[in-house]
Amino acid sequence: MLLTTQGIILREVNYKEADKILTVLTRDYGKRTVKAPGCRRKTSRLTAGSQLLVYSELTLRQRGEYLTLSEADPQQQFWSVRQDLDLLALASYFAEVTEAAAQEGEESGELLSLLLNSLYALDTLKKPQTLVKAAFELRLLTLTGYEPLLEGCAVCGQPEPDQARLHLSQGVLCCAGCRGKLGGGVSMPLSPAALAAARHIVLGSPKKLFSFSLSPAGLTQLGQAAEAFLMTQFERGFRTLDYYKQLQQYDGGGAFQPRPEGETND
Repeated sequence: MLLTTQGIILREVNYKEADKILTVLTRDYGKRTVKAPGCRRKTSRLTAGSQLLVYSELTLRQRGEYLTLSEADPQQQFWSVRQDLDLLALASYFAEVTEAAAQEGEESGELLSLLLNSLYALDTLKKPQTLVKAAFELRLLTLTGYEPLLEGCAVCGQPEPDQARLHLSQGVLCCAGCRGKLGGGVSMPLSPAALAAARHIVLGSPKKLFSFSLSPAGLTQLGQAAEAFLMTQFERGFRTLDYYKQLQQYDGGGAFQPRPEGETND
């Protein structure tokens, strides 16, 4: 049976002499594992469409539970991202997080759109890396059931918490003075501007996801909180993020500064 859909390559693993095993996020069939036979040969018609982060029209042949790539017509290859090492590392992190978040065979249209829009923001819109990264992380958490509750302090109900903090394990907002009533764990500060941006990302329209601006200090604070919240909720790290941070330290890009330990209250 032949299946036709659109999808983006999240991961590629070389297999045998000239094949690849691909992890593909498809529009109609969710995350799927697909064999791409012979795609590593220069003459293969599958070569372009079986590359990491390429979005293509796909024809898949299904035999039982196994899928084989029959045709791949690239629609978007995000050349600017692929030609810049920092951007490629960040985009690879997006792909690894998306792979971790998506469930095999479950509909993932919103996740696919988020990933494509984030890559477009880096590739074409030339949005700041820190801004796109924070927006991607918070929106992905929102789509996958880990939405932070940002409407007001979870303890006193104050809509605009005094010296607001995001409690990482509980995923709620609180005032600095109310922090002790939430028990132990790490919390991250959010300035009024950073909190407004976080609310825009979590509660706003996906079409305007990247339509906000912050000062460099505000972006750094938002980025630190978003990353720490994602790591806490997923209970794991990501090798692509480690590599991206190494590049930032090496080239002086300054997208992120070392994250402070945050507040603990045992």
